[in-house]
Amino acid sequence: MTPAAVQLEEEIRREGPIPFSRFMQVALYHPEHGYYRRTRDPFGRQGDFFTAEQLQPVFGILIARRIAALFREMGQPEDFEVVELGAGRGEMAAALSRFRYLPVEAGRGSLPERMCGVVFSNEFFDALPVERVVVRGGALVRQRVGWSEGRFVWLEGEPADEEIAAYVSRYFPKLEDGFAVEVSLEALRRLERIAAALRTGYHFTIDYGYTRGEVKRLPGGTLMSYRRHVASEDVLADPGERDITAHVNFSALQEHGAAVALETVRFETLARLLLSEGESDHFREALAADTSAGEMARRLQLKTLLFGMGESFRSLLQRKGGG
Repeated sequence: MTPAAVQLEEEIRREGPIPFSRFMQVALYHPEHGYYRRTRDPFGRQGDFFTAEQLQPVFGILIARRIAALFREMGQPEDFEVVELGAGRGEMAAALSRFRYLPVEAGRGSLPERMCGVVFSNEFFDALPVERVVVRGGALVRQRVGWSEGRFVWLEGEPADEEIAAYVSRYFPKLEDGFAVEVSLEALRRLERIAAALRTGYHFTIDYGYTRGEVKRLPGGTLMSYRRHVASEDVLADPGERDITAHVNFSALQEHGAAVALETVRFETLARLLLSEGESDHFREALAADTSAGEMARRLQLKTLLFGMGESFRSLLQRKGGG
């Protein structure tokens, strides 16, 4: 068993079946054994998955353009800074070097108490721990994780508490019996922290997810695990050795954002975002390279961003203050 699995098994034996959010927290963020705390690099060809940020320099150039436009719209304030949540290997550092740039990663760094600028994240919210509930006979039942015959198993636990039930009622109306959904309470708490930190500026996030109207297409929920570029629905196997994700509820981010003074400015696909940033010079800056091989590599990056990820990933821009 993995070290994280040993800890989780001991906790279950001691305390009984645990919420999935606890399982996900330990599997991903345990200080020693969590997936994102290990020394092994999870990104890229030798890792478990790619993100858009690995498609450099094209992704960085186009995202930096959007952030530079926000900087100008704010009147180019002297204290402007860019904070990146879930900065990973820091691929965006070069693209954002013209600004005061602060990378924040699990266990390393934190949001400023007060700031002026942009809080940016790419595939950050999808990796936050979630609760999982299922509809049984018209009632919401919280799913827990147990241990049986040498493996972790799903168990149906108690009725959902008031906070979880309120989330489901608002964002997953009229669910049919048997539907399983993820409840992203941690995402809402992180959004509150972002809103509290921003004196004035923007929250700018890119991720894959859905809106309230698209939930019916996801009857089994959206939990997935990734290892060596292979996706699996078994999110309980090998904790600490696999990435675990849940699609982002963009309706929740927008509506809860509005409740904490984050006004939605733009919500669009990643493809539409990148097209709007590259149209002024027909992507000339993003595609310029010293060699023909370098230019070809950049063209392949742009193709992947626009067509491989462009329609499945969404971009949300929210504003705090006067902008």
